[in-house]
Amino acid sequence: SLCAAAEPNLSYQELKDLKKANVLHIDVRERWEIDRFGKIPESINIPLGELMEALQMDPTEFKEQYNQKMPSKSDPVVFSCLAGTRSKQALGFAKSLGFS
Repeated sequence: SLCAAAEPNLSYQELKDLKKANVLHIDVRERWEIDRFGKIPESINIPLGELMEALQMDPTEFKEQYNQKMPSKSDPVVFSCLAGTRSKQALGFAKSLGFS
């Protein structure tokens, strides 16, 4: 299940369309889940337990840690997980930090 502020629930096709527009896709599943069920192409894995800290990192540190440019507070970001519960939590965390 996928979450974004403008559209709390996205379909797979909507995500594919967004990815063409350079949206940052953050998969908040645990690393063992990525290993077991596979990585979503062009997503970065930041487990939910690390997300608050990650979104407050220095941009250089974020790039080193996740090999991806840190999103600005106005950049489009999509969160995903297995069932939708953690991605909704991730969306709440991001919004609480000022991400739109």
